[in-house]
Amino acid sequence: MTGRSDIDATWEPRPAARWEDAFLGGNGRHGAMVYGDPADDRVIVNHHTLVRPNGSRHVRPPELADRLGRLQSALLAGDTGAAEHFGAGRPLVWVQPFHPAFQTRVRPLPGNAADPAMAYRRTVDFATGEITAVCESWRSRVLVSRADDVIVQHVTGPGLAVDVTLDHALPGAPARLAVGRSTVLTPDGARLTLRAGYPDSDLAYTGVTVLRAEGGRVSVAGEGVRVEGARSLSLLTRVRRHTGHLDLAAECAALPGDGYAALLARHVALHRPAFERAALTLDADPTERALPGSELVRRPDSPALLERLCAAGRYHLLSASGALPPRLTGLWTGDWDTAWSGAFTTNANLNLQIASAAAAALPEVSEAHAALVYGQLADWRDNARAIFGARGIVAPSHTDGESGHTRHYQRAYPLHLWTAGADWLLEPLIEHAETTGTEDPRLTAALHETALFYEDFLVRTGPDGRVAVVPSYSPENRPANASWGTVDATMDLAAARHALTASADRSPDARVADRRRALADRLADYRVNEDGALAEWAWPGLAETYDHRHLSHLYPVWPLDAVNPYDTPGLAAAAHRALALRGAENDSAHGHLHHALIAARLRDGARASAAVRSVLAGDFFHDSLMSAHYPARDVYNADAAHALPAAVIESLVQSTPRRLVLLAAPLAGCPGGELRGVRTRFGASMDLRWAADGTATAVLRPTRDARVDVRTGEGHTLVRTGEAHTLTEASAGSPSAPLELTAGVDRVLELRAR
Repeated sequence: MTGRSDIDATWEPRPAARWEDAFLGGNGRHGAMVYGDPADDRVIVNHHTLVRPNGSRHVRPPELADRLGRLQSALLAGDTGAAEHFGAGRPLVWVQPFHPAFQTRVRPLPGNAADPAMAYRRTVDFATGEITAVCESWRSRVLVSRADDVIVQHVTGPGLAVDVTLDHALPGAPARLAVGRSTVLTPDGARLTLRAGYPDSDLAYTGVTVLRAEGGRVSVAGEGVRVEGARSLSLLTRVRRHTGHLDLAAECAALPGDGYAALLARHVALHRPAFERAALTLDADPTERALPGSELVRRPDSPALLERLCAAGRYHLLSASGALPPRLTGLWTGDWDTAWSGAFTTNANLNLQIASAAAAALPEVSEAHAALVYGQLADWRDNARAIFGARGIVAPSHTDGESGHTRHYQRAYPLHLWTAGADWLLEPLIEHAETTGTEDPRLTAALHETALFYEDFLVRTGPDGRVAVVPSYSPENRPANASWGTVDATMDLAAARHALTASADRSPDARVADRRRALADRLADYRVNEDGALAEWAWPGLAETYDHRHLSHLYPVWPLDAVNPYDTPGLAAAAHRALALRGAENDSAHGHLHHALIAARLRDGARASAAVRSVLAGDFFHDSLMSAHYPARDVYNADAAHALPAAVIESLVQSTPRRLVLLAAPLAGCPGGELRGVRTRFGASMDLRWAADGTATAVLRPTRDARVDVRTGEGHTLVRTGEAHTLTEASAGSPSAPLELTAGVDRVLELRAR
């Protein structure tokens, strides 16, 4: 492998002019957005818990269960608009919006600022999480410590003369935010605090910053302090959301007293091993690798761009995941008016962002997702009981991380009708369990509760005697000839079938397992429509709406693998036809990458490549290499940044507990390279090397015994294993002899072009 210094970092030749271009750091709790400007060195402070009270905190799901039977009867009788009245009159209540805390500002006194035109460089090192800005003799270094849970900013320069403040006045900050500050000088610097009370709420958040200066003099100046003649200064910052008042002295005393070098070393000891578990190296031009990110993103066909974005994506995903998984904006925002409340949107976006967690060796992401899911199960039970009169759990389509209650009632987006959410959100945790070989008892219990819901909910049948999912909803689409709430959306069928069978597989009671499998067998089959496509609604007569950003009906393909080219080739062909007919609608980044993930599962490299290129060529990436929701960098959003590594991995390596697929759909931007450290769902780590001539080598390192069916994409054949015996060709159409894996014994697989 080549040296990775140009891969595992990005840089810019100028400070950030917009908060969207600020370099990002995070430890899964605190987040930092770093401008790196010697004339006004700003760091925006974020925290996962900072959501603004908006009246929705204690909103509970309405009691609608007594109306459910009438709605079901009406829909089954052909009243395609009946669901519009279920929940009518409920106000649309958005979850509490995610917002920034404040920004630390280090501003040189007049005549003391370094000139950013002079040999300036701003860098974020993905492997260490350190963000640096250097200009002449001035240097600023920032990290968000995983070890000490603190944002650390260290500034050096000869005779520093600066004013330091905590500034709450970020875009969109409420006019009635009750802000109080205090400044206390200490023997080695100062203690700055900022308390912000939300309007009409007993909640507040408080930031504490301990400033330590090496040499020079510190004095109170305005709302902050002035440092004159110092060789260096360090700012250690934490923020907390709370009720009442905090003991500020205790908060400051709890901050670590070590110098920057020790803080960095403790952080890197945790961050580097996590980031370096897996890596992608492509056959890229070294001169392109050396470009700043803002120039590299203008070269959408460059392997160096894909390489760097994958490294950045893993870094940002790791940095945003801890107490919670990434929000729509990851862990970062510089504006109080965050699109869609900066929520966790669970009907597509969250799962897409964390899609690489298991395969890309980031268990921290899966554990953060587990914290969100298991922390809300009580609210999910309320949803099931109040809306559907059922036991078990129903997940909401949006959450702020605090409440898991359903509160999105809207005619055009009746997200309260979506019942597939629990299964959809538990699926990544199943993948994590299969990859690690250890299942959390909470997962077994949650799957049991999901199955309980379906046992109570699936009580109505259609004319053919099959159990009907009614009401049913396919996020966020509608039939061309009916309203949004319908019968037998394909995603709902897939979720119900999967939840019932997954729970049955784990049940210690054979009678319960048999009952759940029997109920799953009574669900309607997937429908192939008149266009030869897997229909979005299996209920007869519902017409397709093809031009839409969501691909909810292809849930059986990705991530469930219930429809695939090997076991269900007919349905896989119908799913491929459905994908080909699907439009991009408003060019949302998540739609393109969802398309790429499904295309890879269907072994369509050309379609996967086109979908990925739509993102690479669509001006979706800011200088920070964080992404936008729409082209032309419109609406700050983490979907593309976090989901891109998953699309690349899926194109090269796919696995289930019983199958390995190599080079299923190589992307046009990956002519050759190495994918190192990827994890499989049958308990092996793997390194894959491939070349433009079609040859490839995979090294499997099993951690448990397994028997695996090996397949390859259309253009490759498996020809040898490390045991030196020739196998029957493992092509897309015919598997090799099963590959026997033994824990602790490496296996080498060799491939060639067909």
